[in-house]
Formats: sequence, structure tokens, C-alpha cells
Amino acid sequence: MDYSKAIEEALKKYEELLLGQLERVERINSSKETTDFSKLDRIVIGICGGDGIGPVISAASRRVLGSLLADRIKDGKVELREIEGLTIENRAAAGKAIPDDVLAELKKCHVILKGPTTTPRAGDPWPNIESANVAMRRELDLFANVRPVKVPEKGIDWTFFRENTEGGYAVGSKGINVTDDLALDYVVTTTEGTSRIARLAFEYARRNGKNRVSIVTKANVIKTTDGKFLRICEEIAKEYPEITTDEWFIDIMTAKLVDEKRRTDFQVFILPNLYGDIITDEAAEFQGGVGTAGSANIGKRYAMFEAIHGSAPRMVNEGRAKYADPCSMLRATVMMLSHIGFQTEADKLSAALDRCMFEEKKFVITGRDNGATCEQFAEYVMENI
Repeated sequence: MDYSKAIEEALKKYEELLLGQLERVERINSSKETTDFSKLDRIVIGICGGDGIGPVISAASRRVLGSLLADRIKDGKVELREIEGLTIENRAAAGKAIPDDVLAELKKCHVILKGPTTTPRAGDPWPNIESANVAMRRELDLFANVRPVKVPEKGIDWTFFRENTEGGYAVGSKGINVTDDLALDYVVTTTEGTSRIARLAFEYARRNGKNRVSIVTKANVIKTTDGKFLRICEEIAKEYPEITTDEWFIDIMTAKLVDEKRRTDFQVFILPNLYGDIITDEAAEFQGGVGTAGSANIGKRYAMFEAIHGSAPRMVNEGRAKYADPCSMLRATVMMLSHIGFQTEADKLSAALDRCMFEEKKFVITGRDNGATCEQFAEYVMENI
């Protein structure tokens, strides 16, 4: 069989892909701009509702923020700005993961609090547009996905640093169907992309008195890209001699997180994009599920904070959206407040969530009408601040 035409077309697409990634490497290597929140006259917080249950849980976070930051908002030190247009309907109509006008509005904010967004899958009635999250992380260069998981009674205190702009997700919508029988996708690893996530993790460990960092890859099989990620992390580890660094393969690490004898040994993790996405969902289950965990997406200039779960279209279709759990968004709000320098407010909200979720449990979210609504739970949290 003559494959020459198929190979020629695939090579053309691959060349375009390589050029795009090489241009990106040049951009991230030259990027120097950073945001110092302590020097801003006004901090603009963009709030994106997203899809499905996103608008419901985002509204809860907005109300809590409005209460916590009331004085700062009144004095003009903080602005809560609604950013619309990230619905699947609008994105599908534009044929883009993030429509141009929405992206322009996002770039006018300093930080973004974002509800979950729908990513089309095979069989969905939507065009094959890229994940809004992946696009936002790339466009705003949000290279670090930071996800803490803490369960004191089980001795669990983990912080995951997931590389956010590369790996298997960097060009996830640009794979090639070479023939009807052969499809290829790609994994991307760059020197600067890996160096900056590794250094952020080690700096976090040093600042917070953590003495162990675990590098998680599959470098024994994915030798080129995962191997590069591992080697760079090991080189940076040498700059932090007081911290014990070890390496794990992703498959055994997923097992060790459920090993009661070993899991309490872990503190800080560094992972490529795909592995970090999977294992942080597993880790969140120890804390009560993905509905309880927040996520920070941090870059040099911008930062975005979000719930780590999806848009739950089934809940919407079944008329249960009002019973959605806002805790993941509220945990993300805690991380955002801390990031922009409002640590007192962050601590107050974190303590209130601990009381409401784990101690008093006056209202319990079940996702159904036998539990509290999202609005009721948000009010309960506000009463405990």
C-alpha cells in the first residue's frame, strides 16, 4: 500500500506544530513580566461562571468574596468583575476554546476565579474545540497548577505542583489521523517549562519547612520527554540540599497514596501535566472528593483559581444544579485571597470551611434535595466567618 500522500500530509501538519512550539519556547524563555500585588492601587478579580453548575457555585464564591472584601471594594482597592462568554454555546459559536473578546477581557484582570467549563468529547453535539482550561493556561502562561490536599486525622498534608502548559495537554487537539488505522498525539517537554515548575515547588518546600519533594514521571517508558522532565528536576534539586528528593513512577505513586504505611511520608510533589491531573483527583478523594478541593493556576503575570471538578451537565439536566457543592470553588477562593496578599481573609474563610465541612456539619451537601442547596451552604459559611 502506498502511504506517501498520507505521510506527506502528516509531515506538513507536524511541521506547523513544531514551528508553533518553537515560537512558544522563545516566548517563555524571554518572559520577564511579573505582578507584584502589594504595589497595585486596585486589584481586578475576574469571575467567570463557566458551564453547567459553574454559574451556581461561582455565584456562591462571589457572595463570600463580596462579604469578606466589602471595605476594600468600597474603597476601590478591589474590583469584582463579571466575565461572561465562556459558555460552551458561545465558545462553539466562535469555534474557539476562548473567544477573542473574552480573552481580551480576561487579560484586563489580575486574577481570575473560574467555574468549570465543558470540553466537548466524541459524540457530543459540539465541535471539536480545545479545552477552555488548556487554552487559558497557555494564553495567560499559567504554568503551575497547585493543588493542596490536607486530612489531619489521617496524617495527610500534600501539595501537588502539576506542570500546566505542556505534557500531553499542550497540543491535545492537534493530533494527526495519519490513516483510518493510525492516529498520533504528542507530548511536549521544554527546558524552561520544566525548570520553572520545579523551582516553584522547591521554593515552596523551603519557605514552608517541607523536607521532602517527590518527582513523579514514567521516565522508564516515556524516555525522551519524561526523561527530560526528570533530569531537569534532579538538577534543580541540587540547589536545595536541605530537602530530600526522591523519584517515583506514576503507576506506583497512585498505589502508594492509598498505602496507609507510606502515604504520610509524602509532602510536595512535582508532576508533568497529565499525571498531575489524574493523581490530584485521586488525592482529593481522601479529603472528601473533588468537590472539596480547590486549584490554583499560577503564572508570572496572571493567576487563575478554579474548582477541580467538571461542569456536571447531568446535575443540570436532572434539575439538581442548585444543590451543587460550592466547597471546591470556596477552597479555590481561599488560595486566591492568599495569592493576592489578603492572608487574614484567606485564613478566616479557610477556618469557616473547616468548621462547616468537618466539624459542625449543620448543613450537608449531597447534590440532591435531601441535602442543602449551594446557596444555603454559602450562607452557612458566611455565618461562620
